Amino acid sequence: MSDKASVVAAAALLALPGSMACAQSVSGNVTLTSDYVFRGVTQTDGDPAIQATIDLGQGAFYAGAWASNVDFGDDTDFELDLYAGWAPEWRDTAFDLGVIVYTYPGATDAAGDQDFVELHAGAARSYGPLTLDAGLYWSPDFYLEAGAAHYIDAGASWALTDAIGIDIRAGHSAFDDDSSANYADYQLGVTASRFGLDWDLRWHDSEIDEDRLVLSVGRSFGG
Repeated sequence: MSDKASVVAAAALLALPGSMACAQSVSGNVTLTSDYVFRGVTQTDGDPAIQATIDLGQGAFYAGAWASNVDFGDDTDFELDLYAGWAPEWRDTAFDLGVIVYTYPGATDAAGDQDFVELHAGAARSYGPLTLDAGLYWSPDFYLEAGAAHYIDAGASWALTDAIGIDIRAGHSAFDDDSSANYADYQLGVTASRFGLDWDLRWHDSEIDEDRLVLSVGRSFGG
């Protein structure tokens, strides 16, 4: 389950206010990561993943798809997420309202339906090199039919140069039907653009999984 707040277009819109202001755009990226971590929990049993994104933009509206290999210890080995939304800008603040559909093609769903939908809303504002953002995600029936759930997160990023930045994030997952499953997660990352590639070194931690240091390298296109 890709964290759209940080790896897919919804998060990019928050981090880069006005990025969808162009009349029409097609962009995407391909990324190799040492571990696919979603809200503090590995989705590949600590193994590497290859991920790809394609984004379409028309004014303030956007849509796209994101894919990755996964390993849940069963026959689930592929994730495909589809998303769409509206990302207007008002008074120097970027907003993002959208929907994400998480799917796992080919999985048997023996333990319950793995596919689920999330609605999300977020906002971000930049103060020179500093960008602050926050988001809310809500699902009427989360992964494996876990019932209604929501996730809130907030972050701050600092552009040290045009090519290097740092960011810190914190989030909290809550489940209406089982509050004992609630947990928090944290991230601290360094990003860089060098040699035509996008680099990301990130520490993840959560209350339900061990901490992990993840290195990702990707290549973006379009825009």
